[in-house]
Amino acid sequence: MKIAFHTLGCKVNQYETEAMAEEFRAAGHTVVSEEDKADVYVVNTCTVTNLASRKSRQFIRRQKAQAPECIVVVTGCYAQTDPEKVAAIEGVNIICGTNERNGLVERVENYAGNYLKKEPEHESADGAAHEPAPVEKHILPYEALDEYVSSGIITGASERTRAYIKIQEGCNRFCSYCIIPYARGPVRSRDMTEIIEEAEELIRGGYREIVLTGINTALYGTETGGDFPLKSLLERINAIEGDFRIRLSSLEPTVVNAEQVKLLLRIEKLCHHLHLSIQSGSDRILKAMNRSYSREDYLDIVRVLKEADPDYGISTDIIAGFPGETEDDFAESLDIIEKAGFCRVHAFNYSVRPGTRAEKMEGHIASEIRKERTERLSRAGDAAAEKFCRALTGKTRRVLTEELTSDGKCITGYTDNYVKVFLPAGGLDTNTFYDVELTGITDGGMSGEVK
Repeated sequence: MKIAFHTLGCKVNQYETEAMAEEFRAAGHTVVSEEDKADVYVVNTCTVTNLASRKSRQFIRRQKAQAPECIVVVTGCYAQTDPEKVAAIEGVNIICGTNERNGLVERVENYAGNYLKKEPEHESADGAAHEPAPVEKHILPYEALDEYVSSGIITGASERTRAYIKIQEGCNRFCSYCIIPYARGPVRSRDMTEIIEEAEELIRGGYREIVLTGINTALYGTETGGDFPLKSLLERINAIEGDFRIRLSSLEPTVVNAEQVKLLLRIEKLCHHLHLSIQSGSDRILKAMNRSYSREDYLDIVRVLKEADPDYGISTDIIAGFPGETEDDFAESLDIIEKAGFCRVHAFNYSVRPGTRAEKMEGHIASEIRKERTERLSRAGDAAAEKFCRALTGKTRRVLTEELTSDGKCITGYTDNYVKVFLPAGGLDTNTFYDVELTGITDGGMSGEVK
C-alpha cells in the first residue's frame, strides 16, 4: 500500500513519524508525500493549543476528501486526550494513542483486508449493504501509560544533515496551563544502550548533527534516580568517534538549575545553544503557572551560559495573557527578553486547555488583549534576535551547511549557537562543517564567508 504522513507539533512527533514510516517500509509498503493519493493517511496530531487541535481536525478532513476510499489513521496527543472527538470526525478509521503506535502496520493491514474499497457499494450475499466500517480505538488510560515503548533503532531522517533521537517520554511537572502530561503520561526514559546504538548508526550514516529530544528532555532518567542522568548520556554520545555535534531540543528550568547547566558546558560536542522556556517574566505568574523557579533563578542560568560564551544562543517560549496577568506582569516579560539577550523568542497567545487547572482560574483575559500582548512580545523578540546577530557580526562560528536556496545562489546552514547563515554556493558542499566569518544581518539570518 501507499502510506502518507502528516505531522503536526513538536520534534517528538516528527521523530515518531519517522519511526512509523520505517516500520511501514520494512513491511514492504511505500511511503509517499502527503500531497500524493495514498491508500493510508496517518495524521500525527498535536493538542498543545486550541489552534493545534483545530489544525489536527482540518488535516484529518482534508486527507479523507483527497482520497475518499483511503484509511485515515489518527495518532498523537489529540488522539490520546480527545479520542471521542476524533472518532466523531467523518472518515476516521483507526485511532491510536501515544503509547499504542507499535503494531500499527499490522492493524492497518488487517483493516485494509476487511474494509478497503468495500464501501459504500459493497453488499452482502443477501443484497443488504454492510454496516459502515467501524472506528477502531487503541487508547490506553493515563494510569496505564507506565512504560517506555521502544520503536527500535531509526537509521534515517527526513533531513539530510540533522537527525533526532527521542530519549524520553512523558512529564510530571503539571504546569497549570498544560495538557501534555495527560496526553503523554508520566516520565519514562529510553534505555541508554539503545540511544547510543541509534546515535552510532546515524553518525555512521553521515548525519553530522544529533538532536536529543523528548517531551521533557531534562527529565531523562530521573524516574529511577541518579546524579543528573542526562549529563551521563551526553558524555556517552560525546565519546562516539566522528566529526559531529550534539544539540538538545530543549531544557526545562523547572528541572535544571545553574549548577547543572555548568556541567553541560564541559560536553565538547554540545552546541552552544539551549532552548529554555521561561513562559513568563513575572514571579507571580510563574507561581500561578506552577513553574518551580523564579525569574532570578532563570537569569542565573543565563549568566552561567553567557559567562562561558557571550554569544551563547538562548531561545525561549513566552505566553501572553495568562489568567490574572496584569500590565505590570506583562512588562516583566518584556523586560526579561531584554535582560536575557535571547537569540529567538516564540510568543504564544494563552490558550485555554480543558482539564487543566488554569481553565478554572479567575481573571481570564479578553482575546483582543491577549493578541495585542502576543504581538508586542513578538516585536520585542525580533529586536532581541537582531541585537544578538549584530553582536556576532565580524566573528567566526562553525557552520554546518544544509541545503541550497531555491535560486541556487546560496547554501544555508546553522551555527552552533543557532543562527541561520547564508553562504555563496560556489565550491561549497552540503552536510559539511565550515569556519565562517559572519559578515552581516540579512533577511532570515546572517550572511557569511568561509575562512
